[in-house]
Amino acid sequence: MARYMRFVAPFLGIGSDERRRLLRRAWSELPAPTSSELGTACLALMKQPQREFHYSVADLITRFIDATDEYFLDEYVTTLLTTKSWWDTVDGIGTAAVSPLCWRYDASRIILEWSASDNIWLIRAAIQHQRGWKRDTDVAFVLDICRAHVDSAEFFIAKAIGWALRDIARFDPTAVRRFLEQNAGLSPVAVREANRTLTG
Repeated sequence: MARYMRFVAPFLGIGSDERRRLLRRAWSELPAPTSSELGTACLALMKQPQREFHYSVADLITRFIDATDEYFLDEYVTTLLTTKSWWDTVDGIGTAAVSPLCWRYDASRIILEWSASDNIWLIRAAIQHQRGWKRDTDVAFVLDICRAHVDSAEFFIAKAIGWALRDIARFDPTAVRRFLEQNAGLSPVAVREANRTLTG
């Protein structure tokens, strides 16, 4: 497991299903936390050495997502995304926190700040911040973020653009085809992902 994740952290060796089962048992009688208590717990987990603790951040947020307030992204998630970062925790936190909180609150300022940063993981999270929204996706906004990174040679950014385009292509293929036509310099990695839906 550590080798597959490029040794970003050591592992205890507990599989995903077992980890989630143990966490459900441990958290079953916990009272609902405040937003700041949840954020503080997540930061403490991310400071632990083993990767399973980092994965449990997304599990904990998923369990108590209703406790989060409009400041949670700014006060906690930015730090969580940039601590011991690799695609596994960034995408997990994106699914657990970024997408649902951007749905619940107007987080466009934060997303644009992430996109304008020089941190590839914040950029990746910004590109993917509406994953799962389907037809409720703000297509123009997501494509503007993708367009800002068309020239990036970074694999993890290109892959995120490809996933965003692939998702949008499911309900607005015309917008994606137009984007591909207008951005000839887009990484082949992103183009390949987009075409999975367009040509599928």
